[in-house]
Amino acid sequence: MTIRIAVVSAGLSQPSSTRLLADRLATATARDLRAAGGEVELEFVDLRDHARDLADNLLTGFPPPALRTTIDKVVSADGLIAVTPIFSASYSGLFKTFFDVLEPDSLAGLPVLTGATGGTERHSLALEHAVRPLFTYLRSIVVPTAVYAASTDWGAHGADQALNNRIDRAAAEFTGLLLGRTATRPTDPYTETTPFEDLLAANLPR
Repeated sequence: MTIRIAVVSAGLSQPSSTRLLADRLATATARDLRAAGGEVELEFVDLRDHARDLADNLLTGFPPPALRTTIDKVVSADGLIAVTPIFSASYSGLFKTFFDVLEPDSLAGLPVLTGATGGTERHSLALEHAVRPLFTYLRSIVVPTAVYAASTDWGAHGADQALNNRIDRAAAEFTGLLLGRTATRPTDPYTETTPFEDLLAANLPR
């Protein structure tokens, strides 16, 4: 079985740290899926290439042919990796516009791994107060771990390793959703309790 993953990034520069994070999330996910015996097909979408078409779509209500092809790739995928730069404590306008032009319910039930990039760590909460609610509204299934990469995460080895750890954890969760795994949790020692009378009898002097 081949699992198709759309990888949408909204970086404005070229190259961009947003696309770099999207690539690393995609690579980690593909690695985990292949380790589980699956085949993977990645479809990369750079929204900067569709900026004018997105504006036309907003004004006319219809996507130009190139944008229509891209939208079809995203909504027909088995999973979505979506990464945005953070501007003014929220996702970028380009990122939001793309998801605004999709048909209602086109992403319902779709597993989504989210990521974001920004200058400082203090913008990381935008993933929880802006990006996650967006996909919750679209009724997608959002991976618990969202990955944020600040400028410092691309520098020193220790910081980069911490980013790698977050990427690996998010990719593992995303892979579990794509493969339909159930969550594994530690056994609760109190689920099977011994009746109090038995405990009391066991401790009474004989």
